[in-house]
Amino acid sequence: MNKETQKQKICFVFGTRPEIIKLSPVIKECVKRKIDFITVHTGQHYSENMDKIFWEGLQLPKIDYNLEVGSANHGTQTAKMLVGIEDILIDEQPSIVVVQGDTNSVLAGAVAAAKLHIPVAHVEAGLRSFDMSMPEEVNRILAGSVATYHFAPTQGAKENLLREGEDESSIFVVGNTIVDSVNENVVIAAEQSTVLNELFKIDTRYALVTVHRQENADVKENLEQIIEAIKRVSKENDLKIVWPVHPRTKKQLETFGLLKDVKAIDGMHLIEPVGFFDMLRLQKASAVVMTDSGGLQEESCILGVPCVTLRSNTERPETVDVGANILAGNKTADIVAAVKQMLSQDAKQDNPFGDGTSAKQIMDVLSSDKPRVKTRATSEQYA
Repeated sequence: MNKETQKQKICFVFGTRPEIIKLSPVIKECVKRKIDFITVHTGQHYSENMDKIFWEGLQLPKIDYNLEVGSANHGTQTAKMLVGIEDILIDEQPSIVVVQGDTNSVLAGAVAAAKLHIPVAHVEAGLRSFDMSMPEEVNRILAGSVATYHFAPTQGAKENLLREGEDESSIFVVGNTIVDSVNENVVIAAEQSTVLNELFKIDTRYALVTVHRQENADVKENLEQIIEAIKRVSKENDLKIVWPVHPRTKKQLETFGLLKDVKAIDGMHLIEPVGFFDMLRLQKASAVVMTDSGGLQEESCILGVPCVTLRSNTERPETVDVGANILAGNKTADIVAAVKQMLSQDAKQDNPFGDGTSAKQIMDVLSSDKPRVKTRATSEQYA
């Protein structure tokens, strides 16, 4: 059976919980339309208990393959993924491989598929921080360079792709699937999550903090600056602090001898990582979010909660453009000033990421489009 007559079969490749969150609406749309698909979890970030609860909570079908790659340096991790994904693709012969975002799993899934001449659909395509020191930036550029379908969340992301020479006919501005996911799950989170009751006896004003990017977590000076900023933010704004600490960040805090300083902050609630429902609940009820996570920048914007990003750049500039987010970097004084600014203004801004129908739009394209090959625009076309 050739590619032209092959029955549609989609392969979803992912390796982290943020990817699962954003792909879940697309997977559910496949279930709704009775489209054949398989799921491949690389195990890039994997906790059996946490992932099981997380996956089942989103009401998704059982994962078909788990490569259990685990943590490693970028080269080793990506190479292991490539080997495992390629074997699965050869055996399963999907008609399309779908990846989302900018992780090593995205890069491995896209390259493995492209080498086997299987069309690649990149969800959340065209995001750019313009900072090549970020592994995520390298991943999204390389994945995009082999993608056949670019599902861009915004017009700005589309323009990035056009500047890089992608053919306009391969780019579809569909919004961001995180809107689908947040809209679907925020009510469930309010009903099911008990995280606030476990933290506080009564309603309490607090800042939600997450830190995991290597430029923050792996540099002692930067972590010290962030910790001092958290201390001042708590004191100067009469805020408690809720910090679901990433395992990698906790390890670095211990290595640098900073964990005791964090625990000593008045009003600090240092907790284990939480699932999607609990995180939605924590974000929705917080006074401000302080984060270096791209996903939390989006979610905070959608939920109408002010966000302070602990980075000097972002691949989600739309959140800044609408006034829902501010780039503070990782220096104490700048972070404190940014929090004060965001607390003094209304964060209820327009959501720039679509109307919550991204998954439907993506599957409309993949279901109706004829098989296509990778094309690029000529250099003169977008000069």
